[in-house]
Order: sequence, then C-alpha cells, then structure tokens
Amino acid sequence: MLFFIGWNGLEWLKIGYGFHYSLIFSLVFVLISYSFILSRLSKLFSIFRTVSYVWFAVIQYSLILLPLADLVILIFKLSSIPLTSNIFRIVGISVIVLMAAILSVGLFNAYSPVVRKYEISVTKKNSKRSSLRIAMASDMHFGRLSGVAHARRLVDNINALNPDIILLPGDIIDDEPEPFIKKNMGSILENLNAPLGKFGVLGNHEYYGGQIPAFVEEMRKIDIKILMDEKLLIDDSFHLAGRKDKTDKGRKSFKELLTDIDREYPIIAMDHQPFELKQAQENDVDILLSGHTHRGQMAPNHLITKKMYELDWGYLKKEQMHAFVSSGYGFWGPPFRIGSRSEILQIDIKFI
Repeated sequence: MLFFIGWNGLEWLKIGYGFHYSLIFSLVFVLISYSFILSRLSKLFSIFRTVSYVWFAVIQYSLILLPLADLVILIFKLSSIPLTSNIFRIVGISVIVLMAAILSVGLFNAYSPVVRKYEISVTKKNSKRSSLRIAMASDMHFGRLSGVAHARRLVDNINALNPDIILLPGDIIDDEPEPFIKKNMGSILENLNAPLGKFGVLGNHEYYGGQIPAFVEEMRKIDIKILMDEKLLIDDSFHLAGRKDKTDKGRKSFKELLTDIDREYPIIAMDHQPFELKQAQENDVDILLSGHTHRGQMAPNHLITKKMYELDWGYLKKEQMHAFVSSGYGFWGPPFRIGSRSEILQIDIKFI
C-alpha cells in the first residue's frame, strides 16, 4: 500500500513538474510512513506520533482517491487526447484538493461535538423516581490530540444538560495517563456536575496503557468512580453496574455480576464493547450503555463495524432492554471523523 502511494506521488512530481530527486523523496516518504513506529521508540520522537496519526488518514483516503486518479490517466492514454504534463498536474492537484476537503470536514466533525437526545420508558415502578436524565460520553481518548480544549467542551456541554447522573463507559484516556496528568485535564473534568454522581468503566485503551491503578486514582481524585465488575444501588432508585472491559479475560459475566440484586429495581449497566447485548438482555438489564466502535470513525469503516456488531451505533430495543452505543466523544489516532461525529448522549428515562 505504501509503495503504491509513494509511486503515485513520485510519478506525479516527475511527469508534472520534472522532479529529479527520487532518493530524497523516498527517504522523506519512508520517514513519514514509519513515523508511528519511531514515536514508540523514544520520547525524543514524540512529535512523530501526531504526524503518524494524520498519516493514517492520508493512507486510507489515498487508497480511495489514487486508483480513481490512475483510472483518469488510463482513460486519457486509451483516448486520442494527448497526455500532457498539464493533465498530470491537474489530476494530482485534484487529488490533493479532495484530500484536503475530506480532512477538513473530518477535523470539524471530530472537534465539534453534538448532543443526541433520546426519550425512553422503563416498566419498573419500584423506584422513588419517576424520571432520570443520564448524560453519557464514551471514548474521549483524552491525551495528546483530544486535549484541554476538547475536555472543556465536554464539561460545558454536559453541564448544560443538567443531568441527574453522568456515565462514562470507557476509553476515558488514550492509553497511558501521563499526557492527561501533564495537561492537568483532571482539574477540568472535576467541574462535571450531577447530583447522583459521576461514574465510568474501563475501556480497552486503559488496559493498553498498562497503568490502571494510576488511572483509577486520577479519576478518584476528581470524584469519578470507576466501576470494575461492581454494582451499586443509586439513590435507593436503580442499580448501576459497571463491567471490566472485554480485554480482561477474567472479568465477570453479566450473570455473575448481577447475582443477588433486587431485580424489581431498574438495572443500568455500562459495558465498553457492545459484544454481549443478548447476555445483558437475558440477565434483566434495562439500559445498556457502550461505546468502543467509533462508528468506524472514518467512512467507509462503518461498513465493517456494522458487520461486527449487532448494534455498532445508535439505539436498539431488545425485549425489555434499551441499548445505546455511542460513536464516542473523542477519537483514536487520526483527529478526523468522516461519516461519524463526536457526540454526547442525553437519555431521558421515565419509570412507569
């Protein structure tokens, strides 16, 4: 794939502009192509992490745009129209303009979150509450690119909803907690406000970072309780259960987690990866909140996530259970969203 992209770029420069520095081009291209690996070798190369994330997006859309450009060139070759250097230049510039337009839209979608609102009813009356408003955000991936400004947007948007409870089902940070701590993002998230509290669960990226105790402690400092195969009775009104991520092979099943609870109360559960909707429904979960999928983050990746999950984004009613899967508030890797949008969920529940 990299050879195909590099060859197209070099041929465009050669034929369109008479470029003769193939070795220099190749060295720069290889450096950019392997920037992610370089960024993992030493903190001295940390700048390459940002370069690599942008490059991931360029690779994906180059593999869509460049074959189309090659097809245009082939049509000219097969026709009677002379294939001039001007045509090569125009085709190449068109690819660059389209790439820039795609990435610009993706950048806007990534950093301009929307609030999606849902209204549901839960048929359990054993609650002193007649209603509940949940503010939910998943997959913030707070760290290098999903940073301070994006954290402030999260706080402002969620607090404006006046939620009763705030739920964060996983991937709160992007791997290791060091950038989160260094940027003092905890002092921002500390301003999240809900009378019934703030709760989260582990996502796969908290596991990838390998510093779960440090992450949990950072969350404790800002009054975000991370539930790790735990359940609580909130306000004597509903159960809140939080599972460890699927990455943890020793985590409890829904059946084990929900043993010995009063099922007359509504049951709300957080499970980062939405792989086990059926098990949740069969164990009397009323509301299941998940993230992880990012809805593919960059189209047409959503076609893959739709095949992988029963619900890869949005809302599904499954018997008594209401399942929600968020496309996420942040992003992994490339700071772009094409065909998806950074989002916060407002879920208004009536108990009847």
